[in-house]
Amino acid sequence: MTTLLRLFTNLKSTSRLLQVVVPLKRPRPRLSVYTTFRTFSRTLEMSEVSYTGLNVEKRQLDEPSEDLPPSDLKRPRLLEEEPVASTSSLTEPPKKPLDISLPKSTTTLEDNTLQIAGTEVDVDDEENTAQAVKEEKKQGSKLRPDNRNQKGDKKKSRGRGGRQTRNEEDASRESQMSANGEPIPKAPRYPKRQCALLIGFCGSGYSGMQIQPDHTRTIEGVLFTALVKVGAVSQDNADNPTKVALARAARTDAGVHAAGNVVSLKMIVTIPGVKDLVARINEELPPEIRLWGYGRTQNSFNARLICESRKYTYFFPTYLLIPPKPGSGLYRVWEEHAAKYPDAVSNSSVSYAFWGNEESTTKEEDLASKRSWRIGQEQLQNLRTLAERYEGTHNFHNFTVGRDFKDRSNNRFMKKIEIADPVVYGDTEWISVLFHGQSFMLHQIRKMMAILVLACRMGTPTRIISELYGQRDVFVPKMPSLGLLLEEPLFDSYNQRMGVINAKLEPTDAEYRPLIDFDLHRDKINAFKEVFIYKNMREVEDRDGLFDAWIRTIDAYAGNDLLYLNPTGAVPDAAVIKQGEKRANPFREKRIFDTTNFTGNGEIKKKLEEDEDVDMEDDDVVLDKRHIEETEG
Repeated sequence: MTTLLRLFTNLKSTSRLLQVVVPLKRPRPRLSVYTTFRTFSRTLEMSEVSYTGLNVEKRQLDEPSEDLPPSDLKRPRLLEEEPVASTSSLTEPPKKPLDISLPKSTTTLEDNTLQIAGTEVDVDDEENTAQAVKEEKKQGSKLRPDNRNQKGDKKKSRGRGGRQTRNEEDASRESQMSANGEPIPKAPRYPKRQCALLIGFCGSGYSGMQIQPDHTRTIEGVLFTALVKVGAVSQDNADNPTKVALARAARTDAGVHAAGNVVSLKMIVTIPGVKDLVARINEELPPEIRLWGYGRTQNSFNARLICESRKYTYFFPTYLLIPPKPGSGLYRVWEEHAAKYPDAVSNSSVSYAFWGNEESTTKEEDLASKRSWRIGQEQLQNLRTLAERYEGTHNFHNFTVGRDFKDRSNNRFMKKIEIADPVVYGDTEWISVLFHGQSFMLHQIRKMMAILVLACRMGTPTRIISELYGQRDVFVPKMPSLGLLLEEPLFDSYNQRMGVINAKLEPTDAEYRPLIDFDLHRDKINAFKEVFIYKNMREVEDRDGLFDAWIRTIDAYAGNDLLYLNPTGAVPDAAVIKQGEKRANPFREKRIFDTTNFTGNGEIKKKLEEDEDVDMEDDDVVLDKRHIEETEG
């Protein structure tokens, strides 16, 4: 021990010795004499030391020291010693070369640690190092270097979610100061409540229901802006609708209307100076978007997830059920293919008596004759029989896009398909078809309607619908968006559960949650539908003949994609879409039939004549999971 104490008389040289044994990568904290002594005493006891700068040799260390008084030969009270190695001295390079020979049991590791006889010690942390030396003989524990956590992660640094930098703090102070240097008071914060908003809208001129990140004009985008202006959504949440958990019960495509839909979000319901919140929000909304009412819901309420089923209605003129004009492309292909099945043709109910000998008539003359035509009871019953084959749970992979037959999400439950009696408006007879299903995929209703109309007008048996549930992929066209209307989403299970809870409460109680019921606003909804939806639908058809333009594109097609509309109801191989194989003459759909807002002046005729107004084939489109969820409705 006397020999070791002599070595520590030159503390500055001792710190340099430490610098060589453990390479420095950053400035070190001060080291106490205790740390230095305990760390190197074990090393020096097992090795010879040759230090050229001090000319210290092992044989000299055995001689008694004449410089130290007898009292210093005793072991010093090391825990009370002052730190002697400063950070600046540790960072300086050694002035004299050192040659240290360590035993095999002593190893220098990465991260500034020293392993002594199997014990890993961090010399950067003197407290932990001393503790490690004390417990080394007891349990041989290892110390985590650099004060890291159990996973080895570094200490939390400043950044997002951490402490603000000085520049950020200064910018925050500047943003809270007015132009005159006076502080701007922060807007008061009001409590938010989970609510369900009952709305209706005319989708003409809008890019669908769901709000879009590219700020295109959508129903939700306009509604959210109105809520911010009124104060139902605070300015802190105005930049991102997800902050208020915005969700919708049913998603609608571009141009599709809705008499009723539900939007859920966390909303401020008590706003100073606003007595009638519904009326105030409607003041900020355009007339084609209306808020029927709102109600408090449970905190876990989500309009899309809680919604149990949806009701849609599709309106179309009955003249679409007239068979194709003789001489048209579809007529020629159908006649050629049906000739292979003479027995099936003889049993077909299709009749071309409407056309007579008018093969050379113009489009305008044909349209005038079509509008005066009325559906018979036999054909109406055939339409209803076809619709019944949709009811129940089936694989509707051929009635949407981007879905594989094996995808279980293609199985959808249709509760009821109802076809109302025809009604005449002006010169045209119309029919409405009500679809009540659990949920619907992208374009599903428009494709289901196309099969109803085309199979009925071509005399195709009901077997065709069962064939389309099969594994083979076929092309199904879409009916125009103009006729589609979302009637309302239904929340039967939620209303039943709330009814049990509300039975024990009063409407004034804080726990009371009103039912989601569109019947309370039925009169206003019916008036809105007549002015903004039905009237627009009939005006577009009367002025431009949109539905007639669609059926003429069907009749003009002379390829194989629609060969399943044959008198047997079976899908022929020529109509099957094989993945990776290019079809010779695929059916091309027009984008104009996805539109519901027209300015007139021959716009439809002009767009139909443009070659570029063609949809790309979407049979090979593959949608990711997120996109698929967003297209549900």
